[in-house]
Amino acid sequence: MNKSRGRPRGNPPTRARIAEAARTLFLERGYQGTTLRAVAAASGVDQALVSYHFGSKQGLFGEVMRVHCAQSRALAEALPGDPAGLADRLLQAVVTLWDDASATDEPAPDDQLLGLVREYLDREVLVRLAEFLGGPDATERATAAVTVIGGLIYTRYLNPLPAASGLAAADVRRILGPALRAALAPRHRSGRLRPPARGATGHPLSRESRSLPVG
Repeated sequence: MNKSRGRPRGNPPTRARIAEAARTLFLERGYQGTTLRAVAAASGVDQALVSYHFGSKQGLFGEVMRVHCAQSRALAEALPGDPAGLADRLLQAVVTLWDDASATDEPAPDDQLLGLVREYLDREVLVRLAEFLGGPDATERATAAVTVIGGLIYTRYLNPLPAASGLAAADVRRILGPALRAALAPRHRSGRLRPPARGATGHPLSRESRSLPVG
């Protein structure tokens, strides 16, 4: 009798078993060192069943780590769309997610989990943002943008400052929008500037003087 691969058997504990095995492996091996095959083996199921329940490695990570890494997924999901509105979409995603999360009883992340989330941010979100931006300075721009966003998360939620935590979402976009747009903007690298033209006296010539005919 043929068995259907990757199909749920109406056994809810299976999903929980996969999630628990994945969480253990992520914490032990890190994000890069954990594979869907390893999660399937640890939970005693077919790899296709892991994919059926969670879709991908990113989806599995986001599910088992819940709010501690949800900002990573939210940032990635904000990328598609008009590049001109990217800064506002990113800020809105962060504020919406973290405002909701701060109202829950989710325990504070420990150092091990924070390290894992940082790895995910570096390997998935920053890389994906750089790919979206494109160009020779994409990584530099993505790094600058993630730095701005990280500062918002830290001062508004993790170690809240009254001035930052009391802002409405619209004010966050208004105040931080220019900084984030500047971080995302292409870097214009021009060649070395020529020294200004000088006259016989050694003083710089005005634009009008440089355009006068000689003779």
